[in-house]
Amino acid sequence: MTTLDTQYLGLKLRSPIVVSACTLSEKLDNILQMEDAGAGAIVMFSIFEEQIRKEEENYDVIARITSNVFAEASDYFPALDEYHVASAQYIETLRMAKERVQVPIIGSLNGITPEGWIDYAKQIEQAGADALEVNIFYIPADTRLSALDVEQRYLEIIHLVRSTVGIPIAVKLNPYFSSLARMAGKMQHAGADGLVLFNRFYQPDFDIDQLKIVHDLQYSEAAEIRLPLLWMAILSGQLDISLAATTGVQSAKEVIKYLLAGADVAMTASALYKNGIPYLKVMNDGLQKWMEEKGFKNIDAFRGVMNQSNISDPESYERANYIRVLEGAK
Repeated sequence: MTTLDTQYLGLKLRSPIVVSACTLSEKLDNILQMEDAGAGAIVMFSIFEEQIRKEEENYDVIARITSNVFAEASDYFPALDEYHVASAQYIETLRMAKERVQVPIIGSLNGITPEGWIDYAKQIEQAGADALEVNIFYIPADTRLSALDVEQRYLEIIHLVRSTVGIPIAVKLNPYFSSLARMAGKMQHAGADGLVLFNRFYQPDFDIDQLKIVHDLQYSEAAEIRLPLLWMAILSGQLDISLAATTGVQSAKEVIKYLLAGADVAMTASALYKNGIPYLKVMNDGLQKWMEEKGFKNIDAFRGVMNQSNISDPESYERANYIRVLEGAK
């Protein structure tokens, strides 16, 4: 019998298809639907430290304003209990999800200060999260920063979080390091239990009529799979660490490709925004059907068979392949 069971970050999953961090998990009902539709695990929406600090500042302002007003004037101000700090909402949703579902729930944290990484990581662990995804969204725009400075910042955050919590941690990294393979190894040594390829930075566009910067959400497309697929195939044969892919997963086809490259799981969100949460079942069915057609009884039977360490022509992932692509374009 064909089984989709797998492991990620030491956790047992019933499927390698995982819901990536997104706003869909802000609602408990959606999380319940994700489990019913066959999600192997669910990464909670990211908690951003700067958002929390902004809400806390707003709360403090209202508290100061309302503390010395006449009783008859207090109706003009919002009730303090209407101001919910983001971290409290996040932790409560996570706690309730752990009470209601059986699949692993993974917290997602994006901090900006050492105190924030420590405090919120502890809160997420105490709420019952099975693991923590460290989402380091950092663009080094300062010309004075060296590559070493940037790398050290990442490693310090990983070490800080690792020394704070006991649950497994995965680092959602970007592909822009000057030596990505070496940096991935350093992250492992700093305490990361897993890596997520890749953090998809949302980039601004220009409105040339209004002369304004446009911040709009663009869902990922299947064509975006190639860069993370390349690095998944390279890293999976070199690192003894859990690996997740999270870009361009629109169907079972992309899930299969990532698994062949050596991923433990493939994460998706855009496909659920486009097709609805029940689409997870369609993706699982497609994966299982392909496995049955190929005669694979389980995920381990084909995981990584096309990574750089296992194929007969490893140069296909390096410079020689660039030449072949150009020759094929004639």
